[in-house]
Amino acid sequence: MTILTAKAIKSAALRLFAAHGYEGTPLSAIAKEVGIKTPSLYAHFESKERLFFAVYEDVQDEHVRRLEELIESVRSEPLETKLYRILSETCRNYLLDEEKAAFIKRSMLFPPARLEEELQQRFLQAESKQSAFLRDIFKAGVRDGTIKDREAEDLLAAYYCLLDGSFVQMFYYGPQRFHERLQSVWTIFWEGITR
Repeated sequence: MTILTAKAIKSAALRLFAAHGYEGTPLSAIAKEVGIKTPSLYAHFESKERLFFAVYEDVQDEHVRRLEELIESVRSEPLETKLYRILSETCRNYLLDEEKAAFIKRSMLFPPARLEEELQQRFLQAESKQSAFLRDIFKAGVRDGTIKDREAEDLLAAYYCLLDGSFVQMFYYGPQRFHERLQSVWTIFWEGITR
């Protein structure tokens, strides 16, 4: 029952943290949703903070796993296809699970003050593999003359701004309108970085 209960606790916590944020979610609400008494939570998680980070790690681990699969699937694709697929598939993955997307959005845009620094460190650590792969793509594009001669870090920063902006746009528009906008923005971005 321990593993099952811990999983149920994390599932309930994800729903409530996504809907109400860290500060707006008391442990009593999580316990009630699971059907246990609040003190029973401490048999699985030593604090609300540890529970929050357990949920965060689950969401990030799933994102990293999907990203690794995506990276493998685009390795032999042309440069533009690689970059566009990483952008669009990352957005699509978040569209598939709005609850996890809302949790990440709340966690990163409105982090609990005392957890902000640790959240930032964990995010950057999870992002490091994606950044290394993207840097290699940009460097290869500059070397072969497809991409304008720019620093890889500058290209990476621009790409992440596009990705982050797209992530926010998903919440403003329905999937159809969002994908139309994504295609338009991608075209302008690609024309801007290529020779």
